[in-house]
Amino acid sequence: MDLISASLCDFASDYQGKLCVLGAFDTIGAKQFPTVHPQCSIALRLLLREEDRGSHRLQVFFIDPDGDFLIPVEQSPNIDFEVPALPPEAFFISRNFVLHFQGLPLPQAGQYEIRVQIDGRILSALPLQFVQVTDAG
Repeated sequence: MDLISASLCDFASDYQGKLCVLGAFDTIGAKQFPTVHPQCSIALRLLLREEDRGSHRLQVFFIDPDGDFLIPVEQSPNIDFEVPALPPEAFFISRNFVLHFQGLPLPQAGQYEIRVQIDGRILSALPLQFVQVTDAG
């Protein structure tokens, strides 16, 4: 199982098996902390092979600069999914996952991480930073 695409973005959608991503980013600026980011999405595309057949669990965690969970574990997304047997003509299949977040807490400026796990194994750690901005002029 391979994670072939992972993005934090303004919005994402799975459109007939195509992963549509709008406004990918890795930095959120705020005039003051703490604050809240109103809405964002995480777009994931997995490449699956015959050996991945069976039940799996996808988890996504926001990790703060101290290594703690920004969103409590019990409120973080858990998606159970099945990988079916591949059709005889296919070498692999792909599967998209889109997770929407509203009211993402931004407690303080710093470097954060979005950790993507399958069955407890980390597939990706996307960097994310919250920075303090000032009015120019």
